[in-house]
Amino acid sequence: MNMSDSAGFNIEDLINVPPLKEGKRVLEEEIKDIKSVSDSLQKELATLQNEAYQLEGIHKEKEELCRNLQFQCEESEQDSARLLKQNKKSDELLEQYRCEIQEFKLKHRKQRMKFENQLHQLIEQHRNLHSVFTPEMLPDEILSAENIKSQLLSAEQMKLAQLHRLNEELEEVKKQKQQRVTAAETQEE
Repeated sequence: MNMSDSAGFNIEDLINVPPLKEGKRVLEEEIKDIKSVSDSLQKELATLQNEAYQLEGIHKEKEELCRNLQFQCEESEQDSARLLKQNKKSDELLEQYRCEIQEFKLKHRKQRMKFENQLHQLIEQHRNLHSVFTPEMLPDEILSAENIKSQLLSAEQMKLAQLHRLNEELEEVKKQKQQRVTAAETQEE
């Protein structure tokens, strides 16, 4: 091992050092390369910053859209709940009308049977009375029987009109329910 090695450099390194001019040129080239890389990195940084700004804008738009959709979803859920409640009330009302109509029909049937029984009794009484009363009284008895028959028929017609009116109300409730269901389906679309 010689002395120059122990000092950390050797003579050959000093001899092989390029001249100062050449070193300067090499440094200038390196500086030029570094500047070019720096410019390129600056441009890339500017591009990335621009992209980041655009992405931030898109993110804000998406958040706003998400909030709007969430609000619409909540409104739709409330509308749906309200419609379900209305439908339930309509169903209950329809059931109530059905029961009332059924009850009315039963009452009408009983009244009709009662009327028919009364009519048969009147006819039977008229036959029995025919033998008791004189022919001169027969026109008055017939008139009385016709009056009773007319009153009973009038009562029956009144009941039939009530039944018809109840049926019309039931149909109206059905139409309203159908319109609400159609409106709900249209909103959901």
